[in-house]
Amino acid sequence: METKFDNLPLLKYLEEHGVTLKDLLDTALELFIPHPGIETREKAVELFKAGFYEALTDVNVSVLEVACFRAEEDGQAGLIPLLSAEQFKGRPGLIVDEYLGMTIANYIAGARGIFEFIRYDQSKPGILRKLGPIANDAISGLIAGVSSRIYSGALEKQKLEESEKK
Repeated sequence: METKFDNLPLLKYLEEHGVTLKDLLDTALELFIPHPGIETREKAVELFKAGFYEALTDVNVSVLEVACFRAEEDGQAGLIPLLSAEQFKGRPGLIVDEYLGMTIANYIAGARGIFEFIRYDQSKPGILRKLGPIANDAISGLIAGVSSRIYSGALEKQKLEESEKK
């Protein structure tokens, strides 16, 4: 059965680099906390899927994700000036990976996305443990941005519904 995710170019790119939609969902759900408007895992899956679809169809997210994965490949191959492959793998002094992940989270969800990025980056759930230093922050930023947007959206929807009842 075909889904709306089957022909997304960015998702296909991520899959070629070892990250599937299932990985994104599973990783997001590892840090799931029931929240007003998202009380169940089933509701969270529904909202995460919608959020991932929106993010994965955004050309700006695509450019940022591809740039991160290309930098990851170049870093591992020792092709980044001033950074040998050995240094890249050891990561001394490398902080740009965090900035890139925060940029993706911020683009998708604003300042709240950055807060969520820190939560994912520190915990390294799911697929994040298996990716290299730049790729894991790129995917962290994607998941954190989507997570923040769905939690904020659910809270705003609940507040609106409560105010309409008054």
